[in-house]
Amino acid sequence: MKISDKKLSSIYSMLYFVAIFSMVGCSEKSRKNNFDFTTHFEKSSGTETPTYQEVITFYNNLSEAHNSIAMYEMQRTDSGKPLHLVTFNPNRSFESEFSKNDKKSVLLINNGIHPGESDGIDASMLLMRDLAEGKIPAPENLIVAVIPVYNIGGALNRNSHTRTNQNGPEEYGFRGNARNYDLNRDFIKADTKNARAFANIFRIVKPDYFIDNHVSNGADYQYTLTHLFTQHNKLGGRLGEYLNTSFMPKLEDSLQKNEWDITPYVNVFNKSPEAGFTQFMDSPRYSTGYTTLFGTVGMMVETHMLKPYRQRVEGTYKLMEQFIKIADEDSELVQNLKKIDRDLYKPGDKYPIQWKVDSSKTATLQFKGYEASQIPSEVTGQQRLKFDRDKPFTRDVTYYNTFAPLASITIPEAYIVPKGYWNVLDLLKQNKIHYETIQRDTIIKAQVYHIKDYKTFQNPYEGHYPHYSTQVEATTENVEVKKGDYWFSTDQDGVRYLIETLEPSAPDSFFNWNFFDAILQQKEGFSPYVWEDKAMEFLNENPEIQKQFEAKKRQDPSFEANWFLQLDWIHKQTPNYEKAHLRYPIVRVGG
Repeated sequence: MKISDKKLSSIYSMLYFVAIFSMVGCSEKSRKNNFDFTTHFEKSSGTETPTYQEVITFYNNLSEAHNSIAMYEMQRTDSGKPLHLVTFNPNRSFESEFSKNDKKSVLLINNGIHPGESDGIDASMLLMRDLAEGKIPAPENLIVAVIPVYNIGGALNRNSHTRTNQNGPEEYGFRGNARNYDLNRDFIKADTKNARAFANIFRIVKPDYFIDNHVSNGADYQYTLTHLFTQHNKLGGRLGEYLNTSFMPKLEDSLQKNEWDITPYVNVFNKSPEAGFTQFMDSPRYSTGYTTLFGTVGMMVETHMLKPYRQRVEGTYKLMEQFIKIADEDSELVQNLKKIDRDLYKPGDKYPIQWKVDSSKTATLQFKGYEASQIPSEVTGQQRLKFDRDKPFTRDVTYYNTFAPLASITIPEAYIVPKGYWNVLDLLKQNKIHYETIQRDTIIKAQVYHIKDYKTFQNPYEGHYPHYSTQVEATTENVEVKKGDYWFSTDQDGVRYLIETLEPSAPDSFFNWNFFDAILQQKEGFSPYVWEDKAMEFLNENPEIQKQFEAKKRQDPSFEANWFLQLDWIHKQTPNYEKAHLRYPIVRVGG
């Protein structure tokens, strides 16, 4: 059954009112102004970060004191505690501030995805307080929304030693969440309740801009601030061009005018960046890769791990302040570009699912680094990398920030997902992807994939042994579709999410994250001594297949020497071989 617009509206309203009833600081509450909003960071002279409970108490009090601040309690995370959303919106009404009726843009800021990287937690507290108190200009066309601490379980697991490479604060949270997942690898596979709670917030808020605050690892250099914008070719369209040629230069220039130098994220490890480096490709497992799928201008802030904590927090604050100024000024432009780009993804159009660096197109950075050399290690006796901070330099460095499609697919009219794949359906629904249900058993002409080849990680990675380099063969068949199966049209704002998750060859597809491993294992087989006689009978009845069999033995000595491979090959040519083996169960219609 097709979900009507009225039904969808009802669902969104329900989600909103669940949040609104949990809101702290609604306009009908009595306001208190006797709170001390000096943060723990400020009281410690920039050496400490608050505990999780101190953060939540701060925002509770801020929402009590200021009508422009509201705090929402959203879905629960793996820690058992709910994710919170705090908004700055001086012109809020009882209706949803995210209804888009007032034509305002929305900036969503995420903090504490890795709680040891707490710079954004402190900087956002200062930012929201200063917006509420009028210490910095309030945006006219922009709602600012903040997730105070995303990885709550990691924030509660407080220590002072796991950030081996980092210069402060004195105590901080742990990278893994309550179930030890790295949440910045979980946005597509969504193994955690955190990721599902984020998707719920993101699809309700529908932000036009997104910031995720981090601290870097890697080389040493002079900058406190680096930016990791989502890769502009992958974002694509007019929005990708705007990000690369307008928004990013504006942000860099505004920060330099405020005496905060910034450079692209230095994507090198245990070597000097002066030889040149490549832009980080943020696939949908990462936050900005996920937000890109819905046409959001996304950026990670990466402060430098070795700079003093106070300096890193102040830099993050200034970056967000300048980001807000530009986003506010360009609000109407960005909304119009998003509307234009929606026409890029129609049935029959090509869509890139894999990317490669285009080394023929480069940029040159006036990079501020430190001289580096290889010297003998006093620990191991081998050569080690050493940066000399007494030898700073400014030098031209090659930056590879253009990517070209490596593989593409043709966008279908729809994907059909069998009703038995509830785990896939749960995530599609969680991400508010619109669907219809098939009303009766039927036969439909569709494109079917068979898995031709793939490779698999040999070591565990975030709860999985992911696949990669996946190749498929496509055939057009008459497919039996059952009543209750799901029809996902690509004519919707979630089209890119559908493609990136349901196309097996896409790097972060559900197939590559092991959602369909059951099809890789053959469920029925044969006993060789029984099959020998039946195999001979089959070959005698099918002379063309027998010719292929003999030719394969002549051409492949290893095949000729392996009796089981020969019997297995014959078995796979017969009706005895199960159709489900290596057959991808989600089919494509039209396009």
